[in-house]
Amino acid sequence: MADWSWVAYTVLEVLIAVSCCLGNVLVVCAVCVGIRDSLREPTFCFLVSLAVADFLVGVAAVPLAVLLDGWVSVTPDLCLLLSCVVLVLTQASVLSLLAIAVDRYLRLHTPLRYKALVTQRRTWMAVSVCWTLSCLLGFTPLFGWRNYSPLSSDSTNTSSSSFISPPCTFLSVISLPFMVYFNFLACVMAPLLVMTLLYSGIFWSLQGRLKECCPQAQASLLREKRLACSLALVLILFAGCWIPLHLMNCLLLFQGPQAVTRGTLYTGILLSHVNSAVNPVVYACRIPKIQQAYSQIWRRFNVRLNCCHGDKKVRRSITGSRANHTETCGSGGKSTP
Repeated sequence: MADWSWVAYTVLEVLIAVSCCLGNVLVVCAVCVGIRDSLREPTFCFLVSLAVADFLVGVAAVPLAVLLDGWVSVTPDLCLLLSCVVLVLTQASVLSLLAIAVDRYLRLHTPLRYKALVTQRRTWMAVSVCWTLSCLLGFTPLFGWRNYSPLSSDSTNTSSSSFISPPCTFLSVISLPFMVYFNFLACVMAPLLVMTLLYSGIFWSLQGRLKECCPQAQASLLREKRLACSLALVLILFAGCWIPLHLMNCLLLFQGPQAVTRGTLYTGILLSHVNSAVNPVVYACRIPKIQQAYSQIWRRFNVRLNCCHGDKKVRRSITGSRANHTETCGSGGKSTP
């Protein structure tokens, strides 16, 4: 890749990382502070989980994506561990989206038992299960499905006292068969297919109920449909941003390195990271409660800013009046014989 292209890629990654951090911190603040009793609603708990995963993409995954391109020389074991962190965060996003889809399906199809079935305790247990599974699935290469053998690296270290660790790259330690057969097909595509079926059932049921229900119940169903559309859009954006990169891995596995140019691969990596920066924008544009929370946070920020500005003006006026009083007293003292 040309030097200017690498600079452009790095600058874009930095901008994406900053957007991920700021946008998702705002989402967490909006849900936890701006929306009253929001954490008692399962959907918003899972949205916080998704926002945390997206925030960690900006904090960890994006910097690691830049470093894991041959810029650092570490031991293969450490390189593998750093590469697995990226897989864990991706899996956390997938499972959070799956939990949201299951929650909306249960809310619509078991309305009478929903509150008894989906309690706050069970919701946070589900969040914990999502992150635990993400760690287990993401760290699977540590248990053996990788591109190098620890025994061979140890023998290399003992045979040469002047051994230098090779540059750390993602595909030097993560196996392409693992990425295609396990990570893509089993851990990404399978949950996406389940979510597609769940949202299809949700929209089919909502459409039928809207035709049959009385006008008084339509408002509630329309709100439910709007939220389902917003969450489905988040799912579609996730698929649209991540599937191209996984398809490139398929081409690399079946047709070799010449099938995907370096620039195309970097474009796919950027697109996958953009997803974490876009989600807060979707929440702001599509979910009314989060819109209201953003407005409240903005108003509070403006009030505090105006208060600080007003305090500065008051301090300046007090300081100015004291200075004028001092000058007056000083001039009076000089005129006394």
